[in-house]
Amino acid sequence: MIICKLISEVRQIVKEQRANGKSIALVPTMGFLHQGHLTLVEEAKKSGAFVVMSIFVNPLQFGPNEDFARYPRDLERDAQKAAGAGVDVIFNPEVEEMYPTKNLTYVEVGELGDSLCGASRPGHFRGVTTVVSKLFHCVQPDQAYFGQKDYQQYLIVRQMVQDLNFPIEVIAVPIVREEDGLALSSRNVYLTPEQRKEALVLQRSLTEAEEWVRQGERSAQVITEQIKAKITSETSGEVDYVEIRSADDLSALTILQGRVLIALAVRFGSTRLIDNKVLEGL
Repeated sequence: MIICKLISEVRQIVKEQRANGKSIALVPTMGFLHQGHLTLVEEAKKSGAFVVMSIFVNPLQFGPNEDFARYPRDLERDAQKAAGAGVDVIFNPEVEEMYPTKNLTYVEVGELGDSLCGASRPGHFRGVTTVVSKLFHCVQPDQAYFGQKDYQQYLIVRQMVQDLNFPIEVIAVPIVREEDGLALSSRNVYLTPEQRKEALVLQRSLTEAEEWVRQGERSAQVITEQIKAKITSETSGEVDYVEIRSADDLSALTILQGRVLIALAVRFGSTRLIDNKVLEGL
């Protein structure tokens, strides 16, 4: 496995692999890898592609009071995990390599970025789409793999690829969870033991919501209020949002029908966790 720090290096390697008939798969990450990231690699390897993993903590997607400076970083640890999963190249640029001058050009995301995490983290998705578009240009992949835990991000990137005519297939991979049900996240390391235990309410509340729907409940307001009540009554978690939207375009729903996304974000102390569930065929 090769670790590249420069855009020119990764471009040259990709050029050589493509000349040898290989397709190129990109797995974009911010590092501090967990099994969720490695599952993206496993899916990419199934296609026989040459796998490039980017590890870059992107300053553009962090707000002024967010955790950019303390976001966990450990390249040596990540390299061991990536090599074990079969990654061919890690692209690990410095901030100065990706943003050598003050950025004047950004990719705006439109209405898909106005709700959910976009509403509570202004500018976040502009930072995501800008860096992802830069990574797409640097690596020029045939496929790019994203986890469904960040469902809104997946939809936004898929729309960007369509709107800007990137010749890339965006592939979503289901949420990977720990044995007790907590969705894997690099931010889980911030949780105290008590917060870690309390955070299990996220999946429990989503599972119960699905059961309410299966029993016939179709009111978005009723379901979201029940989820909020469960979280606030059982834990010290501070609800950022609980929302029910169309899983296809994030449009607001008052009555559940079609493909439905139940999404939530909750803070445990200073750690903000997200989770979701997609319900089909309602």
